[in-house]
Amino acid sequence: MTILTTEIEPQSLKKLSLKSVKRARDLFSPVRDQFAPPDSESKRIRLCHKIEVAFGGVEAVSKQPARRADHNNEKIAPSNALALPCPEGSKELQKGATEKALVVGPTLPSRSLNNTGHTGTSTAILPASGSSSARNLSTAALMERIPSRWPRPEWHAPWKTYRVIQGHLGWVRSVAFDPSNQWFCTGSADRTIKIWDVASGVLKLTLTGHIGQVRGLAVSNRHTYMFSAGDDKQVKCWDLEHNKVIRSYHGHLHGVYCLALHPTLDVLLTGGRDSVCRVWDIRTKMQVFALSGHASDVFSVIARPTNPQVITGSSDSTIKFWDLRYGRTMTTLTNHKHNVRALALHPKENAFVSASSDNIKKFSLPRGEFCHNMLTHQKATINAAAVNEDGVLATGGDSGGLYFWDWKSGHNFQQAETIVQPGSLECEAGIYAACYDQTGTRLVTCEADKTIKMWKEDENATPETHPLNYKPPKVIRRF
Repeated sequence: MTILTTEIEPQSLKKLSLKSVKRARDLFSPVRDQFAPPDSESKRIRLCHKIEVAFGGVEAVSKQPARRADHNNEKIAPSNALALPCPEGSKELQKGATEKALVVGPTLPSRSLNNTGHTGTSTAILPASGSSSARNLSTAALMERIPSRWPRPEWHAPWKTYRVIQGHLGWVRSVAFDPSNQWFCTGSADRTIKIWDVASGVLKLTLTGHIGQVRGLAVSNRHTYMFSAGDDKQVKCWDLEHNKVIRSYHGHLHGVYCLALHPTLDVLLTGGRDSVCRVWDIRTKMQVFALSGHASDVFSVIARPTNPQVITGSSDSTIKFWDLRYGRTMTTLTNHKHNVRALALHPKENAFVSASSDNIKKFSLPRGEFCHNMLTHQKATINAAAVNEDGVLATGGDSGGLYFWDWKSGHNFQQAETIVQPGSLECEAGIYAACYDQTGTRLVTCEADKTIKMWKEDENATPETHPLNYKPPKVIRRF
């Protein structure tokens, strides 16, 4: 018995692909033959309809009246005509290609100056050609390029730490400068207020009287008074000639988080955990108004000489403008999504910034119109914000990052990290308060590692050594 064995020839990949293509063609060829091929007339109609839709509002050259030169030999500028390529097989379009050239009239702002000194609208003629260069040129002529409206930032020198002051036994929560720029005071969680010399950083005086951490400080530029507020619900007025408390303002139901002095009136503003901003008469210790309207803690308050004279930021993510004459709300800004912990008023411009964990926003005054966001997101809870006359905005948060911004454009030109002092935990790198001196050349930050750091600009920095790395934003958030 014999068994016949035949060798199966392996089929190549090319043969298999050709066989698959043949089967697919046999399968779908009847369906494909049902549809007739498009004729040239329908193709011409579709093309003419597209041209009419795209360039229907553009005036044709043949309708333009001929312009003649006057006796002063005025030169007539050529018209900006665009010739569209004609489809093949269409004799009518080929014949009238030059007649149906398109003219871009008053939409383009190009003008020519003639010999008489008058300016007239001028355009440029593009020949009727089917080349790719003519198509690109015609498209560029029709498109209006809008320049970037975002302002270019000014160059600022980077800031560096030049002094670290130690002396407090708790978190340093507040800072204020003397109007004479000779000393500054800091309030801490150790319930003391310390006064430091600006030039040398030497401790000059320690004031005790609070039984809670001192959260707010302000020095009057019209009197020899210093005001302090703390978590003990107390607001105190200190006489700097005798270094003792002469007045106390009672009325807050919970801790006081912020404090501000009116620049022209003898009025003190305080806000705290009871969701109320209270207005005090400095002399009589009477409460003038209780500005109620916030739904949560009032973390920041600033005062201005003109309306709105009082601006408050709260943890209910709103900013309120208050009418100091009647004690009621003028405007409520709801641009933020998280609690507003810091407000900074520009010393010269009618504008301010508000800092939150979602973003830092700039508003104009007096209406409170939103200007723009800062271009870099500081991913931290921002507790402090300060701006000087040179347009340098400094913000510090719980993460220990100190960001420097250009006020005009919102460009973040420096991101600095504070160094935790030996003996402190790594989590104690937060910045709770920041303030510029009267000249705006020195910055003081109060931090959670119980230290006070002083910053100044790098004197050796130049635009060549520290170039401005700036790119305008592509998408501008208008909210």
